[in-house]
Amino acid sequence: MITVTNNAISRIIEVNKKKKLKQCLFRVSITGGGCQGFSYNFIFEEKVGNDDEIFNYDEVKILIDKTSLKILKGSKIDYISDMMGSYFKIDNPKASSTCGCGTSFSI
Repeated sequence: MITVTNNAISRIIEVNKKKKLKQCLFRVSITGGGCQGFSYNFIFEEKVGNDDEIFNYDEVKILIDKTSLKILKGSKIDYISDMMGSYFKIDNPKASSTCGCGTSFSI
């Protein structure tokens, strides 16, 4: 359903260790807003929600609520570190356009 690169998994594990959380639960969600209409959100969670789909990658559990998953289906989540900075990047086949920084999109 979604693909998460090794770079993204490594970064999630690294940050999770710094936060000293018991589990590595990383939520990816979509909300309305941003310059293109929708925004990607990333946050560490302490528990799984009732409507979450869980994707297991090594010791990382990626949590995506069912509504967000409809829009994220087929996406690839990566972690990029370049001259512009370090950030999570989502290649979403359903996005018709994105903003310059890649955090918001339209469908």
